[in-house]
Amino acid sequence: MSVSPFQGVTHACFALSYLCALLLEIARVLWPARGWRVASLLFGAGGIVAHTAYLLYNQPPPAAPYGSLLLLAWVLALFYIYGTVHHAKQAWAVFVLPVVLGLVGLSLVWVMTAPETTSWSATEWTAAHRIWGAIHGVMLLLGAVGVSVSFLASVMYLMQARRLRKKVLPDSVVPILSLERLETMNRRALNVAFPLLTAGLFLGSLLLPEAYRLEGHWLSLKILSTAGLWLVFLLLVYLRYAVHVPPRRLAWLSILAFGLLLLALLASHPFAVGGTA
Repeated sequence: MSVSPFQGVTHACFALSYLCALLLEIARVLWPARGWRVASLLFGAGGIVAHTAYLLYNQPPPAAPYGSLLLLAWVLALFYIYGTVHHAKQAWAVFVLPVVLGLVGLSLVWVMTAPETTSWSATEWTAAHRIWGAIHGVMLLLGAVGVSVSFLASVMYLMQARRLRKKVLPDSVVPILSLERLETMNRRALNVAFPLLTAGLFLGSLLLPEAYRLEGHWLSLKILSTAGLWLVFLLLVYLRYAVHVPPRRLAWLSILAFGLLLLALLASHPFAVGGTA
């Protein structure tokens, strides 16, 4: 019986790689040199390889909290690599990698404290349910990526706006994109996340009654927090396009939306074993 080369990959493998990449990026900001960036990208790429291997070997269920956290962290890790290369002069990784590490850390804590929820109770699904369930999961995952990008852009926007008010010299702080580019990034993330969340929630509302009894599921923390996230994004769309609220206020709402996203990811899903929270 052959042993998979991915069998020995653990959370620590890619978490430590991401941590080293983050520390190297911080060192690059403090003591600018080209070698820091190259070393950081190597560690970051190594973390993504190990992260991918872990997902392929263990196949964590997206319906379980630790699975959804790991999948979102993986997509954001790819986003980190793209942003670091595309925005070479900015401290992109200093903002993205802490979020990636936080998601990986939360997934590890969940595995250690609630191992019984790491399997997926989908044996009673028909093939059609599995297909539509997968589409539902992908839509919500991509919507979560949009929420995360909106959060990152909002944090950088608020920091950059504060610097401009304080008249801080650009050379003396961590380099960040301009307010205009950050506001555009936030707007695009909102435009992508809202329809994906809407479609994903609509599809999930159709699947839930057919796959499970309704008792207890409609009022579960998972569904309530996800619905709350959608309502916050609906408010964001209204305030941006109908009321034209200043970007600074929208940034704070985007940060609130990310908090609701974390709550939704940590809540047990009705499709996961033990997911009746």
